[in-house]
Amino acid sequence: MTPADYCRQKVARPDSSFYYSTLFLPASKRESIIALEACFREIVDVIDECQEVAVARIKLAWWREELERAFSGTPRHPVGKALQPVIAAHSLDFETFDTFIDGVNAQLEYGRHQTFDDLRLHCQRLGSPATLLSARIFGYDDAATADYARELGTAHELTRIVRDIGWDARRNRIYLPIEDLQRFDIPVSVLLNAGETAGLRPLITHQIERAEGQYRNAVARLPENERTQQLSGLIMAALDGALLRELRAEGTDILRQRTVLPPLRMLWIAWRTRRKEKHRHRQRQRQHT
Repeated sequence: MTPADYCRQKVARPDSSFYYSTLFLPASKRESIIALEACFREIVDVIDECQEVAVARIKLAWWREELERAFSGTPRHPVGKALQPVIAAHSLDFETFDTFIDGVNAQLEYGRHQTFDDLRLHCQRLGSPATLLSARIFGYDDAATADYARELGTAHELTRIVRDIGWDARRNRIYLPIEDLQRFDIPVSVLLNAGETAGLRPLITHQIERAEGQYRNAVARLPENERTQQLSGLIMAALDGALLRELRAEGTDILRQRTVLPPLRMLWIAWRTRRKEKHRHRQRQRQHT
């Protein structure tokens, strides 16, 4: 198995939203994004794979070293080998990867997020590095696109947290801010035991609306003339938007099941978003002729 095959097997499955968000990329850029995503996935999987915090820290330290090797041209892991030419071709920086590893390390010290500002910092550390580096691979000239990419990653991580409320709770992880639980009078035990209480649906709705607002804020920052290059991020936003609507409809059931969109629906959303952006691009061209 080649390094590229390993990465594709790791993240580019036809049942994943990532697969459809990258579907319309040129082959070379798609392979680059797949290698990048595989790297982030390997690192974040450490938390689920390691029961002992000390072991997880050792594995995260190894991945930090592997990234250093990838930057210096001597990677050992298939993902590092796939990522090495991507780093060189797109001038990716080590600091952004390092920020991500720091964020994953912070999860090992697990404590509840007291405020939304605390949660937002968590989302910036875990969500923004991947979208920022992806935006560089897609290509941009306007610095505002980097701001868009950072906010996009935060929105994506907020969406993941809402989707996985029940899944995380079963692993004794509660990412929702304590101030929100108190506002809606939700004991932590309700989430841990997938229980029911009056304020639970409003709590979930509040989290969904927060993620939706974050996506609107992100997309509003994207310069009009760089939307075509950043199509994959716009598709991801559309896919997450559809997922958030499903989560809203399911309400408290999301504590007991993990909601996913059917592959055919994800394909339709990706194709429709691409068609919409192509139409928008043609209109913009006509306005400037």
